[in-house]
Amino acid sequence: MLLTLSAAGPDAADLGYLLHKHPGRVQAFDQSFGVAHVFYPEASDERCTVALLLEVDPVGLVRQKGRSAPRDVAFSLAQYVNDRPYAASSMLAVALGKVFRTAMTGRCELRPELPARRWDLNVHVPAVPCRGGVEAAVRLFAPLGWQVDARPVPLDPTVPAWGDSRYVDLRLTGTQRVADALSHLYVLLPTLDASKHYWVGSDEVTKLVRAGEGWLAAHPAREEIARRYLAHRTSLATSAIERLAEVDETRPETVDDAVAEPEDAAVDTAAPTTPPLARQRLDAVVAQVREAGARSVVDLGCGEGALLSELLRDPAYERLLGVDVSARALTTAARRLHLDTLPERQRRRIELAHSSVTYRDARVAGFDAAVLMEVIEHVDPPRLAALERAVLSAAAPATLVVTTPNAEHNVRYPTLEAGTMRHHDHRFEWTRAEFAAWAQAAADRHGYAVTLLPVGPDDPEVGPPTQMAVFRRGTAPMSHEGGAR
Repeated sequence: MLLTLSAAGPDAADLGYLLHKHPGRVQAFDQSFGVAHVFYPEASDERCTVALLLEVDPVGLVRQKGRSAPRDVAFSLAQYVNDRPYAASSMLAVALGKVFRTAMTGRCELRPELPARRWDLNVHVPAVPCRGGVEAAVRLFAPLGWQVDARPVPLDPTVPAWGDSRYVDLRLTGTQRVADALSHLYVLLPTLDASKHYWVGSDEVTKLVRAGEGWLAAHPAREEIARRYLAHRTSLATSAIERLAEVDETRPETVDDAVAEPEDAAVDTAAPTTPPLARQRLDAVVAQVREAGARSVVDLGCGEGALLSELLRDPAYERLLGVDVSARALTTAARRLHLDTLPERQRRRIELAHSSVTYRDARVAGFDAAVLMEVIEHVDPPRLAALERAVLSAAAPATLVVTTPNAEHNVRYPTLEAGTMRHHDHRFEWTRAEFAAWAQAAADRHGYAVTLLPVGPDDPEVGPPTQMAVFRRGTAPMSHEGGAR
């Protein structure tokens, strides 16, 4: 089983730094199902190719699973004679994620500028099980910016009458960040196969959300990807779509609630539909900014620009600024907002800046309103005091809108294991009482009044899924709505 990733252009050999694998060495990594070998067929300043060769041991795999497998499966001939040593599958995806884990997360300590670089890449996987054929490969990879060359592999070249097999020879060409390319392959290779070598449980939802962060929620085939990746388990696929819409903060109107599979339930098209939580949260924030009469707004931790995109449509906002600590997110936001093609009058109204919400920055001061939408839970608790000083004291907006998950509501997510948080990067998730205590103390320290509001259905037992605090500088305290109980 083989996969190659090639980079072309100046300093192509820097790919070795990014992948944390030296081009002059052959390295081997033990897997539960065999050995993954990494080597470089070529490495020059003009072109560099890394190869991942997965050596699967079917006999060892059967022995490993034999005791727990049903007798008729454990000793069937199919356990020993199969395509796993030769075709890309979930095994290759697992090896890819382990061997290139650091590169997939977008980190490179020796050359920190490399993860943000966009490379001219070429990916080749000679044998990919592809349910749906060439059309499926194009449907899944092309929307991500890849040029797809998928050629069916004949069952037997010497007997053309037998037709094509279910495998394709897959080549992908495109200009991508390496982290993005690896995450695309990690998710979509097992999706094309629509099968996995291990049991698919609720933890696979978290894996999918983590690996698909930044691109999957906006993919036109996201529901198909979620279903196939999660072995057509409808409840898991529905949960994945809901969580993607929330954590990626993609444009909510493009992320519909997943519906039941046709064989599971009939869909009543006449029934009213509830907007996704991301849409409800965005609407709630916009309503508070509008109620404040703001003409200038700074979105602190703007991510990929969902809120800015909404505000830019309203000419009442004369000045908009989005700041984020992630250069990747700002690049995506710039594309989403079409900054390169906006009319000059529109372009003068909006800016993007690289900054952290925990540091004082003169650029974010003097705005009528500031927003921290699903941001504070990504900050380490010891740094919250610095965030508070930077925003409420140094930037000092007239109005500050803060939203964050309500930890009590997590029990309403059936696939979220007890004690876990909604996103792997959350440093904490507060109950309503904890959020109210922090908000009131911060308001008192900096001369604000604060109002607490629910976002989303306000469950009588566990409260709303999202909680909001609206800080107003120098005004009389307002009544709390939907506060701590």
